[in-house]
Amino acid sequence: MKDFLKYTFASLLGSLLGLVLLGSLGLGGMVLLIAVASSSKDSGPQVKDKSVLVLDLSLNITDSKPSRNTGAAIEEVLSDEGSDTVTLRSVLDAIASAKKDPKIVGIYLEGSSDSGSSGWANLKEVRSALQGFRDAKKPIFAYQMDWNERDYYLGSVANTIAVNPFGALELNGFSSQSMFLTGALEKYGVGVQVTRVGKYKSAVEPFLLTKMSPENRQQTQKLLGDLWGEYLKTVGPNRKVTVPQLQAIADNGGTLMADEALKSKLVDRVVYFDEIATELKKLTGTDGENKSFKQISLKNYARIAENKNSNRGDNKKQIAVLYAEGEIVDGEGGANQVGGDRIAQELRKIREDNDVKAVVLRVNSPGGSVTASEVIGREVLLTSQKKPVIVSMGNLAASGGYWISMGSSKIFAEANTITGSIGVFGMLFNVEKLAANNGLSWDIVKTGLYADTNTISRPKNPQELANIQRIVDRIYDRFITKVADSRKLPKNKVQEIAQGRVWSGAAAKQLGLVDEIGGFEDAVKEAAKQAKLGDDWQLEEYPKRRSLEERILERISGVRVSKPATKLDPLTAEVKKIQSELAVVKSMNDPQGVYVRLPFNLRID
Repeated sequence: MKDFLKYTFASLLGSLLGLVLLGSLGLGGMVLLIAVASSSKDSGPQVKDKSVLVLDLSLNITDSKPSRNTGAAIEEVLSDEGSDTVTLRSVLDAIASAKKDPKIVGIYLEGSSDSGSSGWANLKEVRSALQGFRDAKKPIFAYQMDWNERDYYLGSVANTIAVNPFGALELNGFSSQSMFLTGALEKYGVGVQVTRVGKYKSAVEPFLLTKMSPENRQQTQKLLGDLWGEYLKTVGPNRKVTVPQLQAIADNGGTLMADEALKSKLVDRVVYFDEIATELKKLTGTDGENKSFKQISLKNYARIAENKNSNRGDNKKQIAVLYAEGEIVDGEGGANQVGGDRIAQELRKIREDNDVKAVVLRVNSPGGSVTASEVIGREVLLTSQKKPVIVSMGNLAASGGYWISMGSSKIFAEANTITGSIGVFGMLFNVEKLAANNGLSWDIVKTGLYADTNTISRPKNPQELANIQRIVDRIYDRFITKVADSRKLPKNKVQEIAQGRVWSGAAAKQLGLVDEIGGFEDAVKEAAKQAKLGDDWQLEEYPKRRSLEERILERISGVRVSKPATKLDPLTAEVKKIQSELAVVKSMNDPQGVYVRLPFNLRID
């Protein structure tokens, strides 16, 4: 009841503030609210001596900060509840700072009933940072009721891994289940026609087939095999367990009860939470406020590290970090999209800023609009001709995500990054049957044979399809030509490794599609090296995001009422998957109707 009242009050108050802030509070009230927000940010959290840094494994680690409207930001402040999202840079900076901080004596990886949705490449970078913390002779503890592969990927780096006596450890391998909409579209009378190049370009298959094509199955099996192999090679050494031993566990049921996990050396202790808390108290002493071990959450500690960095003053030697995260769409794009015009404008500003000596383009995108990809790609090329542009591929940088990376000075990817997918397709919907079933009809007057080609009222005729296929073929040829030129590869070799096929970062390195295996920090170091900056530089993130007080001063945006996160039941979770599949269609706004995009439903579980 207490939590219910807190969230309800916070939501109502946040909404009311968003609606009446200008009208009823007046200038004095607005200034007061801004002052409160600023002072709370300045005071910040405090670290007690002998504290443990707590990393919640359910956090979703993204590249860029989530975009929230003003009402939601106010609500979050008033409810004293943080978002379940944190940026990769914040996590890495916090762990690096904690490694040197004498007040931090260890890290606690805290499991929960909800596993995070962080991508594997981001988790790999976090794991490397945790390994560095452990190598500094500071202990890491990890506890979970039920360990799954995603959480265990980080948990396996700990000195002490514990599981609840009634818990279990899941290690049964990766799977990717595809959803096909063909039957539903046929049932409701929606027609789909496709033009494409690349036998592996499976993005269109959910709209045409009822199961995977042999080519799609082949590429997915290879990709999952690469990612799973990287997982086993990473987890095994810390636990002194071989890859064949881990594979045997996966092939013999894949789920170990607590005592079995202990016997298999995958965990160190089978205990209840209070027992692990008692052990942490021995390390930190008891906190007088809550009688638990002394601790600070990673999100709060990250704010301290951020404040330290912000107090260093303005350095005239900057490395710009530009985030390209989300679907690539034509125009400005939304908050969680890579708008071609918006990112191109940012690149132009960065290019003309003499204080910016190098650029790190962080790409985490499945691709999308061909037009937008080319607009961004051109600006990347122009910028790289003036100053170093280093691409850091995140969880995925495929198809259009690869397109915008090609013009850079150097490309970094993690071994478990998903990239490639060099192929092109066009998707053409029509509602002729749906309309006829509901008594709708159209008639047309035109001055040219193909004047109504873009209509959805009927299917395209063979000549129209041939015309569209010709455009798709030409764009594909340009795509592989650009890859060949930028990567200095023979065009016939690019034709072999393209075909719309997805590759792991490790495979892409062998094929010459990326230059180095490494993460965000490696890309930053390379940018500093190529710009000959030494240690005298600072990072600046783009696009710039306005603070809460800046947004209040500028305008009052829409109000979103949020509520505490709850674990979804299986039916609701499946419905949300369907919604996400259909939402992709809404982002398909390329003026030519042609796309360079990863397969729609490549979801790894």
